Amino acid sequence: QVQLVESGGGLVQAGGSLRLSCVVSGSIFSMSSMGWYRQAPGKQRELVATITSGGNTNHADSVKGRFTISREKAKNTVYLQMNSLKPEDTAVYYCYADRSSLGPRYWGQGTQVSVSS
Repeated sequence: QVQLVESGGGLVQAGGSLRLSCVVSGSIFSMSSMGWYRQAPGKQRELVATITSGGNTNHADSVKGRFTISREKAKNTVYLQMNSLKPEDTAVYYCYADRSSLGPRYWGQGTQVSVSS
């Protein structure tokens, strides 16, 4: 059973930074891709950033230049570095991992990020 455990959320002022971590119970290189979604109250879940097993990354336009996804093989961990945070970044952030393009997809429990103005 694959488990994803997120940490690093919290309350920060606008302009501040946070780093989210997602630890996978198993090798992250057994996953075809991993990434982060977020969901704000009353809004649909939004894809924030992805990283493939080959190291290719993509970031949503809304976070480009401010957020960076990365990984650390030795720790089976994927990170989301979030800089220049804005109140509109407030959401629950979820880590996911895809075993393959056909699934299955695994989810973390979510971590709250709140940005005050």
